[in-house]
Amino acid sequence: MTDAIVILVTAPSADKAAELAHTLVEENLAACGNVLPGLRSIYRWEGKVHDEPEALLILKTRAALFEALRERIIALHPYQVPEVLRLDVAAGHPPYLQWIIDSVRPSP
Repeated sequence: MTDAIVILVTAPSADKAAELAHTLVEENLAACGNVLPGLRSIYRWEGKVHDEPEALLILKTRAALFEALRERIIALHPYQVPEVLRLDVAAGHPPYLQWIIDSVRPSP
């Protein structure tokens, strides 16, 4: 297991996902954010099935920053219940993993 984690966040548009990524990277909560436009989400919300276009934001950061990142996403996100899923990184290319760690705030 490494100190690096990946966070998945859906957003209503690629522009909103990019806005979130810019803020989180500028605030040193994420090393980078990848915006994948063209996502189609089919989900149940308030008793109804919805079929909506969305974008997926993939963030990379360190495990110790997850709670601060989650709180910031919730504060910035337009959804009532935004998706914020943490995926622990078991292994990876060591220089890339070190770049993630070096690119964000030190551990609290």
